[in-house]
Amino acid sequence: MRNSRLLYFLDRPKAVEFAFGLLAACALFVGAATLSSSSAAHGAQDNSFTLKARSELVLLDVCVRYPKDGFVLGLKRDNFEVYEEGRKQPITQFGSVDSPVTIGLVVDASGSMRSKRAEVVEAGLAFAKESNPHDEFFVVNFNDRVVRGLPASVPFTDSLDRLRRALYYGPAQGKTALYDAVALALKHSRLGSREKRTLIIVSDGGDNASKISLDDLVQQIQGSLVTIYAVALVDPEDPEGNLGVLRKIVQASGGEFFLVPGIDQVASVFHQIAQSVRNRYTIGYVPDPALNRETALRHVRVVATEDGRRLVVKTRTSYRLDATEDASTYQGVGVSALRPAH
Repeated sequence: MRNSRLLYFLDRPKAVEFAFGLLAACALFVGAATLSSSSAAHGAQDNSFTLKARSELVLLDVCVRYPKDGFVLGLKRDNFEVYEEGRKQPITQFGSVDSPVTIGLVVDASGSMRSKRAEVVEAGLAFAKESNPHDEFFVVNFNDRVVRGLPASVPFTDSLDRLRRALYYGPAQGKTALYDAVALALKHSRLGSREKRTLIIVSDGGDNASKISLDDLVQQIQGSLVTIYAVALVDPEDPEGNLGVLRKIVQASGGEFFLVPGIDQVASVFHQIAQSVRNRYTIGYVPDPALNRETALRHVRVVATEDGRRLVVKTRTSYRLDATEDASTYQGVGVSALRPAH
C-alpha cells in the first residue's frame, strides 16, 4: 500500500523508473539470500578442524608476562609480531584479555582418585566462580570409560550446581583412558559458542586404557588450536605416574603444566589457572598462502614488546594444517553411550 501511494504521487516517467528500480532491488535481495543459504548449507556440511588458508584464521591464545613474572595487560595489536615458518604475517584479528572462553574440565575418575575427588571438585567450582561470567563449561569424566558429566540435553553450562553434579558423576574406579578423554573434549569444545577454547586436565597418572595413541592425540591437539592446562596429582616417585605424557599434551597446545605435590594445594593451582585464562590475548592471522600446501605442520612464533623491551610470551609453537577432526562424531574414541538427562 505504501508503494502504490508513492507511485500515485510521482509523474508517469518517474513512476516507471521507480518501479524498475524496486524490481531490481528485490532481485538482488533474493539472489543474495539464495547465496547466503547456499553458503550456510555448505558450512553445515563442513564441520571439521581443517584449517583453510582462504577462509579461516589461525587463532592463537597468547599469555604475556614480564621477565620477573606478572601478567602484562593493556597491550595493543602493534605490540605483537607473528611469524609462520620464519615469515612475518599480518595480524588480522586481535582480542584483549578476559574474553569469554569455552572451558572443558577433563577429570580423572579412576580408582586412585577416589580419596582426592572432593578436593578436586571444590577446586573446580572455585575456579568457575573466578572465571568470566560469560564463560561456558562442560565436563568429561574418565576411567575405563569416557563420559560427559552434563546431561545429554545440556552441552554447556554456567550453573555451579550442574557443574558439581557433573564432576561427581559416576564412581571413582577402574583404569585411566586419558587420551580418549582429551580427544573427546577436543571434539566437544568445537560445539561451543566462544571463540577461545581451553581444557583443564586433572589426573594422577598416565594412560592404560585408551583406544587411540599419544601420537594420534598430539596431532589432534595441533589441529584444534585449543589451549590445555594439566594439573598433575602425581607423586614423582610413583612408577605408575607418567608426567611426560601430560607435559607432552600441554606442550602441543601452548598451555601450562602444574605438578601438585599435595592435594591441599589443588585450589591454589586452579586459582593460578583462572588468572592465566583471563589474562590471555587472542591473535589471529590467515595461514601463509606462499608456503607449500604440503607443509602440514606449521611452526609459529609470537613476539611481544613494550617500550622496546622484549616480553615473555607463552603460546603454541605449531599447528597442523591438515587436521580432520569432526565435531559431529566421536569416532576412534572409547566413549560410552551419552549419559541420560538428570
